[in-house]
Amino acid sequence: MGTLYVVATPIGNMEDVTLRALRVLGEVAVVAAEDTRTTRNLLARHGIAARLTALTEHNTARAVPRLLATLATADVAVVSEAGTPAISDPGYELVRAAIEAGYTVSPVPGPSAVLAALVASGLPAREFTYLGFLPHAAGERRRLLASVAREPRALVFFESPHRLRAMLEDLAVAVGERPLALCREMTKLYEEVFRGPASAALDHFRAPRGEFTIVVAPAPDEAPADEDTARRELARLKRAGLRAAEASAEVARSTGVPRRRLYDLWPDLDD
Repeated sequence: MGTLYVVATPIGNMEDVTLRALRVLGEVAVVAAEDTRTTRNLLARHGIAARLTALTEHNTARAVPRLLATLATADVAVVSEAGTPAISDPGYELVRAAIEAGYTVSPVPGPSAVLAALVASGLPAREFTYLGFLPHAAGERRRLLASVAREPRALVFFESPHRLRAMLEDLAVAVGERPLALCREMTKLYEEVFRGPASAALDHFRAPRGEFTIVVAPAPDEAPADEDTARRELARLKRAGLRAAEASAEVARSTGVPRRRLYDLWPDLDD
């Protein structure tokens, strides 16, 4: 009876692979890969001749039974396109099926985009909530962000470049000026970690490129100020001669009320 090895592979830099991962990939009977091209490049880089088979979200119904049959007599490794398998990828289906069939499942730890982003963010990460990929539909995304806006743990999730700006607009409404870290192309040549609120990230990422892992700071312990408090403070700053952008930014930082809402209040304030 074989063992299913869940093998972490690089998220970008090809040097980020463990010695144990290379040994296992060279010893198993078959490597089930979410992206065979990416895995083939990794194996070739390290001189490993392994039998590859595709395991994607579209072929799990066919691939999983075949891989379980292989496990009856030999070891199998599963790898994702990048990072640690079975988190937001089809490797989960194989792991679950192998456990139900009574096979041993053994992790081979290594790179993880989630952990890499957390440690680079500079934000409190003693506890965190992983959201995976946010919903594509705007309404579903907004409802999800609203439901976790007061989460006392850091939030971590993935976003594609073509949805990044829409997500940041929704995030600004949900969490206001709370600190974020947007980690782009981690471990690759153009790696970038942007730190700041969603409003500043919108200014910075006008034409986003690359894949993003986003970390959101935990919600503050104190309850956010109510809108009446924010309105009074905004009016005070308006009387002091501050412009709308300056006053809204300051009140957003001090109260947690989203800047967009403060802009809406500005025209109705008494001078």
